[in-house]
Amino acid sequence: MFFASLFLLAVPDDIAAGFKQVWEYINYPYRIGNISVSLTSFVTGVAVFALALAVSRTFRVVIQRRIAKRTHIDPGLQYTIVRLVHYLIITLGVMYGAKAAFALDLTSIAVVFTALSVGIGFGLQFIAADIASGFILLFERPVKVGDRVTIGEDEGDVQSINLRTTIVLTNDRTAVIVPNSKLISQRLVNWSYGDPRARIAIPINVAHGSDAQLVKSNLLEAAQGVENILNDPKPSVNFKRFGETAMEFQLFVWTANPRMHALIASDVLFRVEGMFRDRGIVRTQTAKLAMIAVPAVEKDGTGDGKEKEG
Repeated sequence: MFFASLFLLAVPDDIAAGFKQVWEYINYPYRIGNISVSLTSFVTGVAVFALALAVSRTFRVVIQRRIAKRTHIDPGLQYTIVRLVHYLIITLGVMYGAKAAFALDLTSIAVVFTALSVGIGFGLQFIAADIASGFILLFERPVKVGDRVTIGEDEGDVQSINLRTTIVLTNDRTAVIVPNSKLISQRLVNWSYGDPRARIAIPINVAHGSDAQLVKSNLLEAAQGVENILNDPKPSVNFKRFGETAMEFQLFVWTANPRMHALIASDVLFRVEGMFRDRGIVRTQTAKLAMIAVPAVEKDGTGDGKEKEG
């Protein structure tokens, strides 16, 4: 205002009068209830929000560089810290931008949030649930960036956990966009959770009348020397039951690289098929897919898990 007054004193009266009218016009406050907005205040609010975006982007880059050097900090925790700082700066930017643009005080902001809650009750409850679930994922961290997860028929690596959705990248480089509430409320398999080791159960069905001990020894032999299979714990074989059309076995192997479970099962099954063919053991055909590794531990979105024996 001081510089504007100096400017008006330095120019002719007719030009000064014109600038004065323009200045009064762009600063004229329009009132809607307790909200007061003018052109200059609105531009100021937008500038404050844009500044918050720029500051958030700068802080994210700086923090990522700083904590990336600290290898003892889990990458998922690093991502959580960066995201929370981003959300905090954006929230402050929205609040101060709204205050600058509309002269809002805390009471007015509370009224706005009350109106938003009414809107949520009329159809935005799913979006609100996804946003709340996003914060649960960031704080509780049952699923982290970089984890290998299976959600229904989709399996891949978690690329990002956003405010409303989580991006999972599959092996064929397809991005699966999953609402955050689904990760919290529905069952999923997290191959990277907790202990890095995981047990893989590979089902094998053979014809009735086959020598069970011979089947067992062949399965254990097939698991020896396969890449990514651990020797401790050792592979084991479970004679599951006499089925209607086959004798059902399960070969259990352990790996420290659970995201490779499908490839591990495939390598084992290639060896099993060759050994069975050479030694006269007949593997039966069933309606179920016998070539899929079934994870030993299934965990839901809350982080709880239970062992699945098949």
